[in-house]
Parts: sequence; structure tokens; C-alpha cells
Amino acid sequence: MLITAARRLSRDSLARNSLLIMATTVSNGGLGYLYWMLAARTVPPYRIGTATALISAATAVSMIANLGAGHMFIQRLPGSDTGTWSRIVGVGLSAGTVATVAASAATALVIPDLSGNFAFLSGPAATAALIATAVAITLTTLLDNLYVAHRAGHGMLLRNLAVAGGKLVTLVAVLAAGFHGAVAVLLSWTLPALLICLVTIVAALGRLRPGARPRLTGLRTELPHLRSALTGHHLINLTQAGPAAILPVLVTARLGADANAHFYLAWMTASMLFMVSPAVASALYAERTNAADVPVTRAAVVVLAVVGGPAVVLLFAGDLVLGLFSAAYAVEGGPLLRILVLAALPDAVANLAVAHWRSRGEFRLCRRLNLVRAVTCLLLAWLLLPTHGVTGAGLAWLAGQTAAAVLVAAVAVFRRLPTGSVAAGGGGCADGPEAVLTAGRSGPADGETPQRGDRRGTTEGPESGAHGVPDGVEERQRAGGESPTRRK
Repeated sequence: MLITAARRLSRDSLARNSLLIMATTVSNGGLGYLYWMLAARTVPPYRIGTATALISAATAVSMIANLGAGHMFIQRLPGSDTGTWSRIVGVGLSAGTVATVAASAATALVIPDLSGNFAFLSGPAATAALIATAVAITLTTLLDNLYVAHRAGHGMLLRNLAVAGGKLVTLVAVLAAGFHGAVAVLLSWTLPALLICLVTIVAALGRLRPGARPRLTGLRTELPHLRSALTGHHLINLTQAGPAAILPVLVTARLGADANAHFYLAWMTASMLFMVSPAVASALYAERTNAADVPVTRAAVVVLAVVGGPAVVLLFAGDLVLGLFSAAYAVEGGPLLRILVLAALPDAVANLAVAHWRSRGEFRLCRRLNLVRAVTCLLLAWLLLPTHGVTGAGLAWLAGQTAAAVLVAAVAVFRRLPTGSVAAGGGGCADGPEAVLTAGRSGPADGETPQRGDRRGTTEGPESGAHGVPDGVEERQRAGGESPTRRK
């Protein structure tokens, strides 16, 4: 039976790569527990709070500044020739890095004046730490998407195991050297990530595409595609993942670094659930860009199978898990963790819906759904944090995900189609929730292209298939490269 199951798994690209992506999450989470458990037991909470606040700020900066290059990789690399591959990867990595450096420097100059709780970002040392951490996160994100584009989840797993293990080993070494403050946490968290990213770029990418190496030339050729990624994929990514990156920043701004330490460890624990549906959604999108007509229902089954058990454990034994850090973390973060666990299901519904719509080129629908949950979450968090403490952030997150899931269900009902099917032309009702999400749509949005009307709702656009459409991949394969950009 096990052999039969293994053979079926090897033939099912979606399940195989989804599981490999989730294995990356689980291994990172397991080693991350050891890392933060050691840090929490050896570094004072207020120092942990400072370090996690800086990491949170760096995550938010990276989210804004990576320019959507990761999903551009998933969309454009399948079927590209060696020269085009080298140009896309080189320009995407370099543009994301430069934008992250600039955004980090600007953040370090502005945020301390806006919130006294971020005064620790003042000074050249803090600015350098923020830049290094944000660049490490950007490169990690883009390289992970590069592996997803090639459906090479095993390579991403090994790379992330090296990063997570490197963080733990470096933390032990730094603590042994006598450093027991925020610097110890930041050095051990950032340096291994940067080092493994550089090793990956120099030595490992050639295995994904033999004979290809990232090139820094061709920026002018890539600018139209970067603009398309920025106005299309990146806006979807910002409204989808932005609240997760910004919530810890809001906690620090409203409650201080000490409160963020308790929030961050509960959030990190729950993130093992939140990372599953985005991983499966990315695998689903990659499958469809590689000409596989995979129904979203199959992706939903994979998510439920993986999330169900851990969600039950965290719901009923979350206090014990947080107690491994210290009793104080369990008391402060226990209720928050349970609320976050409950939010995992509506979060998965929204993420899979966005991946499904994105693969059909319905970018405006994706953006507006994500905007609803982002605004709901962040606005409620700002209002609830002063009165409910860190639990208020969890309530705001649950409200935002639930609002998005309700809208997804309403759109599915009004379209009168199964959620997993793909309608020709992306048609829908003129009234109802879908009309609200697509109000004012008289033509394609920025970064979005009109429907061609085949059975999968394929699109035309930059590179004759701008949104990862199988037909576009076939056209590039026949042409041996890319077709001219046709923005409309």
C-alpha cells in the first residue's frame, strides 16, 4: 500500500510539490521552535521584543519592495530559453534587492519619528541591521518562488533546511561567545539566511536550468515585464500577505516591543497553519502555468489533509506549546493562538480562491478580495489593540479572513458553478458580490489582460500568456523564446 501511495504521489505533481513546500514549512517551523525556545530562555523578553520588532519591520519592507518578481518567475520561466531565463532571474533578483535596500533605508529614517516604540531603529547600526534582514527575506522569497516555478520543491526544502539549521547553530555560537541581547538574535537570524542565499545564487541555480546563469543585463527589456508584475501580481501579493507582515509592526507601534515578543511567538506558532494554504496555492498556480488543468478542489483536499491534525492539537494544547518558551508566553499568547488557529480555515478558502482566479487572469477580482480582508484586518487591529492587547490582533485577523471567505462563497454561489471548475471567459452575474468586487470594470485593469475565451479562461498579455497560461507557454516553446510585450 505504501509503495502504491508513493507511486501515485510521484505522478501527482500538485500533491508532490505541495507536500515538499509544506515540508519546508514544517521543517522551518520545527527548527524555528528550537531557535526561538533557546533565544527566549537565554535573552531577556524586552530584547527578544526588539529583535522580533526589527524582523517584523524588515518583513513588511521586503513585502513592499520585492516588486512581485517571485510570481513573475512562476509565470514566465516555464518554456523560456536559456538566455531569457538568465535575464529574467538576474534582473528580478537584482531589482528586488535594490528596491529592498532603498525601502529599508527610507523606513529607518521615517518610522522612528512616527512612533516612539520604534526608536531602536535610529542610528547607522540599526539601519544596517534592517537593510541586511530585509534583503535576506527578499532573496529568500524570490529564490523560493524560483524553485516553485520549476516545480523543484526538493531543492527549496534542502535550501531552507540549511538556512534554519544555520540560524540555530549560529545562535548557539553567538550565545557561547557571550552575546545575550538583541544583537545575538539578529546576527544569528540574518547572517545564515544571507549566506545560503548567496551560495544558492552562485552554485545551485545552474542545476535548475543547466547552462543558465543569472545575468544583470537586459534591464530595459525587462522593464515592461517588471511593470506588469508590479501592477498585477505584486498588488495581489501586497493585499494578500501584507496584513501578516504589518500586524507585528502595528503591535509594536501600539503596545511596544515587549508585547510584540508575546505576539510574535504565538504568531510564529500559528504560522505553520497559515503557510500551508499559500504553499498549495503557489503549487496550484505553478501547475497551471505548466499546462496542467488542475482543479482547485484537489488543492483544497491537500490543505485540509495537512492542516486538520495540527490545527486540532494547537486548538486544545496551544498553551502547552507556548509554555515551552516560558510560562509568561503561554499566559499572554494562549488566547491569541486559539483565535489564530480558528482563522486558518477561512484564510485557506481565500488563498485558494485567489490562486484560482489569478490563474484565469482575473487580477482585479483577486486584488479587491484581498483588499477587503486587508483593510478589515488592519483597521480592526488598530482599533482593538489598545483595549484588547495582543488578543485584539488575533480578533482582527479572524475577522478579515472570515470576511474574505464569505465573499468567496458568495461569488461562487452567484456564478452558479462549482468552486473547482473553470468557466469559459470568466463570466459571472451582473449583480451580487461579484459585481461589488469587480465594480467599474469597463476594461482590463493594470497588469491584467482580456480573456481569450478558451475553456480555462486563458489570457493574452505580456509574453503571449502574461498570467501563466498554458497556451502562452506553448507559444514560447514553439518560438524558442519570448514574444513581444503587448500591454493593452
